[in-house]
Amino acid sequence: MIEQEIENTLQHLAGALTAKGWLMATAESCTGGWVAKCCTDRAGSSAWFDRGFITYSDRAKTDMLQVEPAALGQHGAVSEVVAKQMAQGALDAAGVDASLAVTGVAGPDGGTEEKPVGTVWFAWVVRGQGVRSERIRFEGSRDSIRHQSVLHALQGMLRFVRGDDDLGR
Repeated sequence: MIEQEIENTLQHLAGALTAKGWLMATAESCTGGWVAKCCTDRAGSSAWFDRGFITYSDRAKTDMLQVEPAALGQHGAVSEVVAKQMAQGALDAAGVDASLAVTGVAGPDGGTEEKPVGTVWFAWVVRGQGVRSERIRFEGSRDSIRHQSVLHALQGMLRFVRGDDDLGR
């Protein structure tokens, strides 16, 4: 079950962040704070989780995360450039060591030919190591797409914190 995969990933992520003495933040759009909720469901998460930014609207992305309005206008909220700016913005605003961002089209409406329902952009940043990003197209209901997005965001953060090199750039 996906909930168990999320829990297992969080256990490893908590250990990896704690071992490094790092704090993490999240910047979320289509997941609506679900990643942060999963993190804070764990007892002791304050040792490694600092805060989450729920930036569902474009205005929230610009106000809270300093996403450039031109990037939103040119590429749209569901894009690599915006995901990267969200992750960097969360890192900078929170003053943490690592952050992740999720922005996508969870459906059931809102998809386009270019960005169909299930299209989700992820970005991860570790201070001093640059930003990595990845686009995934998930299948299923809105709830399923959001669940899969939460898991993928956490798995990507774990890989990056551990120093695995299989993430996109």
